[in-house]
Amino acid sequence: MEIIQSVIDWYMVNLNYFTIGLLMAIESSFIPFPSEVVIPFAAYKAAQGGLNVFGVVIAGTTGAIIGALFNYYLSLYLGRPLVYKLADSRIGKLLLLSKEKVQHAEDYFVKNGNASTFIGRLVPAVRQLISIPAGLARMNMRNFIIYTTAGAGLWNIILALIGYFIYDIREKIFPYIEYILYFLGAAFVIYLVFQALKNRKAKKNE
Repeated sequence: MEIIQSVIDWYMVNLNYFTIGLLMAIESSFIPFPSEVVIPFAAYKAAQGGLNVFGVVIAGTTGAIIGALFNYYLSLYLGRPLVYKLADSRIGKLLLLSKEKVQHAEDYFVKNGNASTFIGRLVPAVRQLISIPAGLARMNMRNFIIYTTAGAGLWNIILALIGYFIYDIREKIFPYIEYILYFLGAAFVIYLVFQALKNRKAKKNE
C-alpha cells in the first residue's frame, strides 16, 4: 500500500496542464492508456486548489485532439492495407491492436458517418481508434476537428465531474481507499492480460 501511495503522490505532484495534455494525446492515439486515470485525478487536484478545472478540461481536450490528428494523418498517409498490416504486426499486438479492432472502428464510422467522430469518443473500444477510419475516408478536416473537439470535450467534462464528486465525498470513501486502489489496479492489469490473450488467440486461429 505504501508503494502505491508513493506512486500516486508522485503522479499527483507531476500532474499539470502539460502532462495532462501529453497523457491525453497518448490516450487519444492507438497507445492503450486510459483517460480515466488522467482527467478525474486532475479534477481532484483542481478541487484541492492545485489546478483550475476548466484548464484541466481544456488541456485534456487539446491533448485528445493532437492524438486524434496523429491517428488521422497516420492512416491517411499509410492507407488501408498498411494500417491493417500494422495493426496485425508484432508492434500492433504490443499496443493491443488487431485488424478486428480497426475493422470494428471502420464499420462504426461507415454506419454513423462523420458524426461517429463525436459519438465514438464516448464509446469504449472505439474512442481511441475512430480517427483511423476518418483518416482512411479523408474526412473533411474542419468537420473532423469540430466533431472530435465536441466529443472529447464532453467526455472530459464527464470525467472531470467525477473527479470533483470524489473530492466532495472523500471523507466517506477514505476508509475504503485501499480497496478501491487495489480494485482499479487489478482491473487494469486484468484488462491488459485479457486483450493480450485475445489477440494471441486470434493470431493462432489465423
